[in-house]
Amino acid sequence: MFVPKVLPIALTASVLALAALPAQAQDRAFSFGLTGGAALGPTYFGSNRSEVTPMARFSFSGLQFGGVSLGDADRTALDGPAQFAPGFGLRGAFRYIPKRDGLTGMDDVKASVELGGGVHYTDQNWQVFADLRYGVIGHRGLSGEVGANLIYRGDGGLVLHAGPRAEFGNSRFAQTYFGVSQAESGPSGLAAYTAGSGFHSMGFEVGAYQALSPDWGVTGNLRFDRLRGDAAASPIVQQGRRDQITAEIGLTRHFNLRF
Repeated sequence: MFVPKVLPIALTASVLALAALPAQAQDRAFSFGLTGGAALGPTYFGSNRSEVTPMARFSFSGLQFGGVSLGDADRTALDGPAQFAPGFGLRGAFRYIPKRDGLTGMDDVKASVELGGGVHYTDQNWQVFADLRYGVIGHRGLSGEVGANLIYRGDGGLVLHAGPRAEFGNSRFAQTYFGVSQAESGPSGLAAYTAGSGFHSMGFEVGAYQALSPDWGVTGNLRFDRLRGDAAASPIVQQGRRDQITAEIGLTRHFNLRF
C-alpha cells in the first residue's frame, strides 16, 4: 500500500523480454521515467492524522546494450506507464519509509529503505502482480504486496487502472511498526504488544495516467487500505485509525537515451 508518511516511492522495473539481438545491431539505449509530485496520507501506520509529503517515483522501461535487450528501450510516455506494459516479466520494488517520531513514550523508529523485486503478468485489460522487499536500511525485515488491476487504455496515452491490494510483512517488520515493548509500555501508557507476521492490510486503488507528449505525462492515484490482523489489534493503531487513505498526484518525465 502507499504507506503512511511514506514518500510513496515505488520503483517499477518491468522486464518484458530477454532476447539476443542480431549481431550487426549496435544500438545502445536506456529508457526510463521520473515522476515527482505530492502525496496526502497518514503520518505513520495507523495514524489518524494526515499530512502532505513529497512524492517521487522511478520507472524503468528498457535497456538495449550489445546483444541483450531488457524491456522496451523505445518506449515513450505515449505508450503509458512502464508497469502496465503488456506481457510477463520481472519488476523491481523500492520503498522509503521515513522515521516515526512524536509518539508519547514510544521509541522513535528510524527511516527505512526497502529494496526488492517481483513478477507480473499484464494483458491488454488486466494485470496481476506480486512484490517482495527487504529493509536494507532500517527495520531489516521483509514486506511485500500482491494485487491485481483492471486496465483501460484510451487514445492519446490515457491509462486507467483499478484493483485490490494486500500488504504483508514478517514478524520483524510487524514488530517495528505495530509492536509495543515492555520498556515502552510504561511511559506510553500502552499495553505491551508483540505483533506477528502475516497480511497487515487489505485495500483498493484507482489511478489514472495521461500522456501529454512523447516525453511528459501526468499521473494520479487514490488508495484506501484497512489495517487487519495483528496490525489492527496493535495499541498504536487502536489509539489511531485502521482506515488509511492516501492520494497522490505527479508529473512524469520520460527519458529515452541513446549512446
